[in-house]
Amino acid sequence: MSDDKPRAAADATPHTGGSERGGSARGDGARGEPGGRFDRCLIPPMILGSVLNPINSTIIAVALVPIGVALGAPPSETAWLVSALYFATALGQPVVGRLIDLFGSRRLFLIGAALVGVAGVVGMYAPNLGVLIAARVVLGFGTCAGYPAAMSLLRREADRTGNDNPRGVLTTLAVATQTVAVIGPALGGLLIGVGGWRATFALNIPLAAGALILGALRLPKTPPSSRGGIAARLDLPGAGLFTVMLMALLLFLMNLSLGSLYLLAIAAAAAAAFVWRELRAPEPFIDLRVLGGNRPLLATYARALVAYVVAYAFLFGFTQWVEEGRGLSASQAGLVQLPMFLLAIVVSTLTGRREGVWGKLVVGAVGQIVACVLMLFLNASSPVWMLLVVALVFGVPQGLNNLGLQNSVYRQADPERMGASSGLLRTFSYMGSMVASAASAFAFGRHADTGGMHVLAWVMIGAATLFLLITVVDRSLGRLVV
Repeated sequence: MSDDKPRAAADATPHTGGSERGGSARGDGARGEPGGRFDRCLIPPMILGSVLNPINSTIIAVALVPIGVALGAPPSETAWLVSALYFATALGQPVVGRLIDLFGSRRLFLIGAALVGVAGVVGMYAPNLGVLIAARVVLGFGTCAGYPAAMSLLRREADRTGNDNPRGVLTTLAVATQTVAVIGPALGGLLIGVGGWRATFALNIPLAAGALILGALRLPKTPPSSRGGIAARLDLPGAGLFTVMLMALLLFLMNLSLGSLYLLAIAAAAAAAFVWRELRAPEPFIDLRVLGGNRPLLATYARALVAYVVAYAFLFGFTQWVEEGRGLSASQAGLVQLPMFLLAIVVSTLTGRREGVWGKLVVGAVGQIVACVLMLFLNASSPVWMLLVVALVFGVPQGLNNLGLQNSVYRQADPERMGASSGLLRTFSYMGSMVASAASAFAFGRHADTGGMHVLAWVMIGAATLFLLITVVDRSLGRLVV
């Protein structure tokens, strides 16, 4: 574990060791001479690994209602298909990110891709909702490696080449995620129309095969680590306490009632024990000492949590209402989401190479508030063009927030823990998705009607307002240049 202090928002120079690529490694920890070129052979596996989670997120949004009809499950139960994946991913991201920092990207990338394929097979033949939820858990763990592996490779390539200007590649990753999000709902609707909802799980089989092939051929190999046992370096007690905390919190959120307050007490006790453990562990699961000294990074994680409460509540909750409350089909609901993702691609592309983060996040937060207010004017008889307008407005923050948060972590995190830090960004994002899923289950109950959608919109307005406040008061963002 590095003893270096976290970098300031924009002024420190990265100092990690050499690239993972055998012939280019610099064992002395020195940076390469400026002028080197990024290895573009790494881009295809980086992109494919990073989009495995987003594509499953967007596809399931249009599959929830058909799954519920087929298996006789109301929205309050099918919501677990969302929460299960993000619970597994929120737990797995710090573990996998830390493993990537210690042992390199390739091994973890390939293991994750294999798990995605297994989840696809299990989902195809799941006989009931419980098995389907288990498949989503496996899928969550499988998609953990892609994003932290990409960010770690990007950081190492910057050290190898001596060029610390990743705006082009970071924008490529952001645009790829948005592109997949464009494809996801429409593709999900098409697959459901042709082969039923099980086809949305089967899609993971060819995706996993492609990731395995690209990862094996193009990702750099790293020698076996000689820095101690894996179990000792992963802090399994800390990981266990983190698991208990997340699970108790998730169960409380999914069953909001006075009778569930004991779950909140368990989560608080596990959180206190987790903090006590991590501050004393020689190799902590999550290095709270580093995070505690890096307030800008902590603020970024907080922004990610509340921003994605809004984003995922729209993706899952609004889509369920469009199908059940407004009466559109799964394929039509997917097409309603299309303007949001198309505009998000345009916004990310146009703003990706511009310096600065603060302005992007402020506009993104305001855009979320406006879009959520528009949701309050929708009802079961609203014309389709009004649904498209709401989706279009959501496209602006969708394009800005993902890019701004990703770029913030790249500059704020300790370079030697880039995998773990980028994994934690996803962890906080997925915690936001769990809150969004719980909010949807609470708002809708057994039916995704218009009244429930309006309740959900007010929850989203509160989260978006908090996002705006956290961003406006953070002066460190004004100095952040990517």
